[in-house]
Amino acid sequence: MNKTIETLLNHKTIRKYKNDSIPDNVLSRILEAGVRASTTGNMQVYSIIITKDRERRKELCKLQFNQKMVEEAPVSLTFCADFNRFNKWCKQRNAEPGYDNFLSFFTAAIDALLVAQNVCVAAESEGLGICYLGPTIYQADKLINFFDLPKGVIPVTNIVVGYPDEEPSQVDRLPMASVIHNEKYKDYSSEDIDSIYRYKESLPLTKELIEENQVDNLAQIFVYNRYKKEDNVHFSKVLLKVLKDQGFMNQD
Repeated sequence: MNKTIETLLNHKTIRKYKNDSIPDNVLSRILEAGVRASTTGNMQVYSIIITKDRERRKELCKLQFNQKMVEEAPVSLTFCADFNRFNKWCKQRNAEPGYDNFLSFFTAAIDALLVAQNVCVAAESEGLGICYLGPTIYQADKLINFFDLPKGVIPVTNIVVGYPDEEPSQVDRLPMASVIHNEKYKDYSSEDIDSIYRYKESLPLTKELIEENQVDNLAQIFVYNRYKKEDNVHFSKVLLKVLKDQGFMNQD
């Protein structure tokens, strides 16, 4: 089997890491692989912040909802949508940039995420483990202060990288047929939904989670416990303020 395909198919999220540091040449290699990712117009409107210092990782851990792997993994990488550098280049070349709008943020965020995924695949191909950190975009305002980010820069995702200290099972995925549409989008019937989620709902882990969360089914765990409406609304307001403060909400 092709090694790249094999790496992708064997992906696991790692939450426990050894103390071993990552050699500089290995880290440089996976970052170089990262920046070969596709990018809008070859603008590369992203930046990557490396956090190795243990005390900084401890502080970063608090901002990432106290997920201990942030402190334990030897390297944390924060991927930012970044028009600051590009805007400065344009101005220094007598070209007035027009990238102070939501579309530009969305473009830069896509660029940053493409690079992040390249880095993850490269890291796993080197025998390293990775874990994406969901709270990054929720905590964007606090992370902007933590990293001293200027206008035009917003953190969009963070991954921790290190040598695995666990061998977890792969998490389940929905059947391929449930996410693939040919030529046109085919909407889902009630029967389709039941069929698509049947395996996930039948897992022993799912039954444990339902009992633990004291709800009737898995969907209720997502809606009422994990990703609640009030939290979504709150963090949406935070993000919209961040976009305005960082110069991405001009509508003129």
